[in-house]
Amino acid sequence: MGFSIAVAGKGGTGKTSLCGLTIRYLTEKRRGAVLAVDADANANLNDVLGVQVHATVGKLRETSLEAVKSTAPRPGGMSMEQLFDYQIQQALVEAKGFDLLVMGRPEGAGCYCAANNIIRKYMDKLADTYPYMVVDNEAGLEHLSRRTTQDMDLLLIISDSSVRGIMTAGRIAGLVEELKLNVKRTVLIVNRLQDGTGEDQALRQTIEQQGVEFAGFVPADEMIFEYDLNGKPLVQLPGDSKAITSYFGILDKLVP
Repeated sequence: MGFSIAVAGKGGTGKTSLCGLTIRYLTEKRRGAVLAVDADANANLNDVLGVQVHATVGKLRETSLEAVKSTAPRPGGMSMEQLFDYQIQQALVEAKGFDLLVMGRPEGAGCYCAANNIIRKYMDKLADTYPYMVVDNEAGLEHLSRRTTQDMDLLLIISDSSVRGIMTAGRIAGLVEELKLNVKRTVLIVNRLQDGTGEDQALRQTIEQQGVEFAGFVPADEMIFEYDLNGKPLVQLPGDSKAITSYFGILDKLVP
């Protein structure tokens, strides 16, 4: 497997925005193909990246469950795994520098064990073909706790610039330890810091109390608000925007 990055944090912290900028960083600065996985039930990473989604793994999971139950012959005599392999290739959104796979909605009623086992196996197989993988997780690390992807090199926990947000990020870091997830390095990034307010100094004590490595602050950027307001993909932000300049500097120290 290549270098894998997971992005987590509570809702409203700009987690998905920074996930999108992480993908942009890898395609521009590291020049390696990226597998982007949107594992948030409220899937909108594609909007940040400026691509359209036509199928999700959640829908394919339903199809696979039906295939497990069915006694009817499958197309071309394919096994269930071959059928799922074909379907997931169709769901993969190909773009310049990255491919996107959207997990979609959570599981519904019924037993998904067989379908989930196929997903885990295929995700590991797929990840092996990319130099980088970036996973946008739902809040609380439910996706990682289900171990759909087994290993992560780097976990970025995103907080807003509030004491409560930073404490929540600390609890997420604690959950990583509690679940004994195979994450090699976990760091905290504080997003949307207001310039010239002294917020950074006021928050540092709370940050130090969380027992997680602090990677840096990303300033509030009016251009991000403007792009969001107008529905423009954030990956199209100019390279000299405050957020990109600061965030890329952080990633320079984290990504090999």
